[in-house]
Amino acid sequence: MDIDNLFLSTPAFNEAIDSNPLLVNPEMLVVDAIRLMSQVRGQCCAIPNSDHSKIDIDLETSRSSCVLVMEAGELIGIFTERDIVRLTAMGESLNGLTLAEVMVKPVITLKEDLFKDIFAALFLFRRYHIRHLPILSEGNELRGVVSPESIRKVLRPANLLKMRRVADVMTKQVFHAPPTESVLNIAKLMASKKVSCIVMVEENQNDGLKPVGIITERDIVQFHSLELELSIIQGQTVMSTPLFLLNPEDSLLMAHQEMERRHVRRLVVSWNWGKGLGLVTQTNLLKIFDPMEMYSVIEMLQHTIEELTLKAGQVDHWNNDSSDQLTLTEEKLDNLRYDSQKSHFLGLTSSV
Repeated sequence: MDIDNLFLSTPAFNEAIDSNPLLVNPEMLVVDAIRLMSQVRGQCCAIPNSDHSKIDIDLETSRSSCVLVMEAGELIGIFTERDIVRLTAMGESLNGLTLAEVMVKPVITLKEDLFKDIFAALFLFRRYHIRHLPILSEGNELRGVVSPESIRKVLRPANLLKMRRVADVMTKQVFHAPPTESVLNIAKLMASKKVSCIVMVEENQNDGLKPVGIITERDIVQFHSLELELSIIQGQTVMSTPLFLLNPEDSLLMAHQEMERRHVRRLVVSWNWGKGLGLVTQTNLLKIFDPMEMYSVIEMLQHTIEELTLKAGQVDHWNNDSSDQLTLTEEKLDNLRYDSQKSHFLGLTSSV
């Protein structure tokens, strides 16, 4: 494997921009924004003069995890699934609330000319603990938004994904609840722990935890849209089940492919009959593009190449030794044939 080509497997930054986000005004009611976010984005307003890439086509068939609040063509706020969970956990009615009252402002953004690769976005994700990064032009015009989801959708079957295990990046601190817990309490747990999902578990006979379902931020958005009574409904009634479980030894490529195939943003990891529980999210997958992570992979590759080179040298040495031995053996056989023929000739001569 050519180490110099390892970085060619990283996603192209321009392909990771969703140029078709949901744009709303600050006067929009929160309940209307939630309803909009829960719908498939087939009718949303696109940014003028934007090129529609494959990422746009893919995301148009999915639900949005945020809305961007615009006023007079300027980005003034953002409202995400995480904010919906936070408001839900507060237990207050959302009726009558406008986005202007609850949106996050100011918005962390990145200028288009500074967005040279995905590393800039990943750095800002980590530094500010955000999952949505609007991209602006030099004149502060909105170009689109980058998220872990949009980056993952343009991930190629990279060597980096093949070489790393789920255990290398998974989150081991998984927050869980029994299936009988109310959805409201589950939302409160999400908000207090600042996590994007809660795993529903049952205790098994081996004193371990059997994951039976999951409830995510996106589910909370959907429940609000359906006007469900979250304080009454139990998690087991609305949780996503059955779960596809990963093993810690599975490759990250497999995790990425399963997320893509199942249209999910996280997968549960279970081992040792439920005594071990983990989680792999889109953000976890993107850890492999951390410069230090990539450096460690390159070091590992170089070590592997050195070992293979050494073994290849040993094989060549063995082949050379074998060739020398074969030459000696052939010479001995020739001598034996000569001696045999000589003896046979002498025998014939003496008999005459």
